[in-house]
Amino acid sequence: MPTKNPRINVMLEKRLYQSIQYLARKEGVSLSLKARDLIREALETHEDVLLSDFAKMREATFKRSKALSHEETWSL
Repeated sequence: MPTKNPRINVMLEKRLYQSIQYLARKEGVSLSLKARDLIREALETHEDVLLSDFAKMREATFKRSKALSHEETWSL
């Protein structure tokens, strides 16, 4: 049954391929499914790092004197 999901053709080093193959076998899933899950996990981790960096930047420039109080924030 053909799928409508986009596909990516990726060239991997032998050791990386073997590692993903091992994990897929261990979990009883296809190589494609395991690769997809690992990519998704890596993207979520990458997003977390970017958001953390953004939060640190905002925290460094935060000025309490310009901040709204709790009451001011929720009464808008």
